[in-house]
Order: sequence, then C-alpha cells, then structure tokens
Amino acid sequence: MDFQLTEEHNMLIEAVNSFVEKELLPHEAEVERLRKVPAELAAQIRDKAINSGFYAFNMPESVGGPGLDYLSQAIIERELSKVGWALHVYVARPSKILMACKGEQIEEYLLPCVRGEKVDCFALTEPDAGSDAASIRTRAVRDGDDFILNGSKHFISHAGDADFAIVFAVTDVIEVKGRPRNQVTSFLVDTNTPGLVIRKGPTCVSNLGYEQYEMFFDDCRVPAAKILGEEGKGWDVASDWLNAGRVMVAANCVGQAQRAMDLSVSWAAERKQFGEAIGKKQGVSFKLADMATNIRAADLLTLYTAQKMDLNTMTDGDAGMAKLFASETLGKVADEAVQIFGGMGLMDESPLERLWRNARIERIWEGTSEIQRHIISRELLRNVES
Repeated sequence: MDFQLTEEHNMLIEAVNSFVEKELLPHEAEVERLRKVPAELAAQIRDKAINSGFYAFNMPESVGGPGLDYLSQAIIERELSKVGWALHVYVARPSKILMACKGEQIEEYLLPCVRGEKVDCFALTEPDAGSDAASIRTRAVRDGDDFILNGSKHFISHAGDADFAIVFAVTDVIEVKGRPRNQVTSFLVDTNTPGLVIRKGPTCVSNLGYEQYEMFFDDCRVPAAKILGEEGKGWDVASDWLNAGRVMVAANCVGQAQRAMDLSVSWAAERKQFGEAIGKKQGVSFKLADMATNIRAADLLTLYTAQKMDLNTMTDGDAGMAKLFASETLGKVADEAVQIFGGMGLMDESPLERLWRNARIERIWEGTSEIQRHIISRELLRNVES
C-alpha cells in the first residue's frame, strides 16, 4: 500500500490550512470568552466556506457537493479540527444520512442543506439512552397520515441553530428470541413544529460555544411523509453515517493532537530553565518523541480506515479502532503538552488549555472508548465463532 499523499491531497491540505488560519483561528479566543458564536460571525464563516468550495465537502456531486472521496474528507476534517468545533462546524458537513431523502424531501431538506440554506441536527441521545441507543424512549404513534411524537432528547449539538432535526423514535416493539426489541424510525422534524420545544442544555467545558440543547416532544404531530428511510428501519439509515462519523472524529483528534504537539515543540525550543532550552532535557524531549510517534500512528490508522471506506471494505471494528486509538492518543498528547508547558499550559490565554479541555469529549461522543472496544472485540470473536 502507498502511504504517500498525492499532490492533490497536499494542495487540499494547504488550502484548508489557509482557510483555518485566516477565517477561523482569529475568532477562537472571542468565542471562548462569549461561549457562543455570534450569528453574524457564523453567517460570515458559512459564506466564506461556500465561496471557497469547502461547504458540504462530504456530499456527492449528484446533489451538488464536491464528490470527494473519504480519504480527502478525512484530510479536510483533520486540518479543520485545529480550531474547536464551535467554529469549524460552520464549514458545514450536512449529515450524510440525508442521502436517504426521497421525493419531496430532496428539495425540502437535502438540497437546501448542501447549498447552505438550511442546517440540520442529529437527535438520538436521551437522558436514559446514551451508549445504549437502542433503549430510547421517545415514541411515535401513527395517527392516520401522521405520527404523534412524545419524549425528549438531550446533548443535541447546535439544535438552536438548526432548521430541522433528524429525530429517532420508537414506532413498534417486536419480539426477537423471546425478548422485546424496539423498532426505530427516523423522522425529519422542523424545529418550528408545534409540540416541539428546544431549550439550551447545560454548558459543556469542551468546545465552549458549541452549544448543547434539549428537545421535548409533547404530542408533536409529524406527517408520515417526513419519515427518513423506511418505517421501523431507522438503524439502517443511521449505521453507515455513525461509522463514517467515527472515522471523521478520529481525523479530528489527529488534527487537535498535531496542534498540541506543534505548540509543545515551539515552547520546548524557546522556554529556558537552568540555562538552556527545556527541550534539551530528556524529561521533555522524550515526551515529544512519544507524542510524535503516537500521532503518526493515529494519522496512518485513520487515513488507512478512510481508504477502506472508499474501497467499501471497512468494518464496524475498523471504524472503532480508528476512533478509539486517535481519541485516546489525543488525550495523552494534550495531557503531556500541558505538562511540558507547566503552569502556563493551564492559563486561559493559552490555546493549549482549550485543546486540553476539548480533548476530553472525544473519548465520549460518537461512541465511548468502552463501546469501541466492545465493537472491536465482538467482531474478533464473531470471526472466530463463524
């Protein structure tokens, strides 16, 4: 296998880095201070992303996207992640799950998202259904040509900015091997639908400004025509998106880790103690060596997994390995970077303090490290048993 990136990939890296440097990083400190992205700034970033050709970079040409392969998408995600989610989310990746839209849904939801005219959010997690997503309690009961939704969601990212939500609800319960199993359906629910209330949730210390929301459905009526995919097959709609999302989270972690290491290398070369740069001390230099080695391994694993997606050979375990290793590498790198900086690493005027806080969420969302280990080990044992 050729592990060298092409000239086109390197040009892509240069272009994204330039966009991050000019359009995103200058606003990082302000967003942290405000704990939100002002509406005018969000619109400005979105417009510049559209004009630069980065907007909806994950969508195929058939719907107006650039048609990039997964390897290129992972590269873009890696470079964008050098700034926090609060800002880089506006260089939008519409949920690729929207490719399941059909009929009038295409013009109403899919294409406006690709053009930057509408924004979606993904509403799956509930107070009693985090890692165990199959235990969601939000119900959708058919009433003629409609469904009546009741229940709640939480930890729904940027729902306050969204025009509609992709909502997962239980529409039936069947028996499988003597045990009840929820049949889940996904719905396209406009955020101004009567019976839906959205309110800001608790503030997360990771990615300040990337706000989390709670959603409450109280006899919320949604037309059956707003089913995304097929009734009872919500997991089919979500599975490919979730696995691809884990690979992109891995790429995101690699980018954050690289930024933390770059800051550490500069600090180690400039900071002097006992008459010489601290980077000459093995206690620091060995940390840098370990950081660089682990980041290289995480990067190669992530790009390899993205390439497997392009070849349609990626398994759930492959995606789990990339997400697990990259997110845990980021956690170690961010922690060691703070150690190298000493007290200055924890001062809020330093970008490292933000990177350290932001790193912690990566081992939790899109499937915890424990869930990834479960997926990987289950796949290994299944292969032996079969």
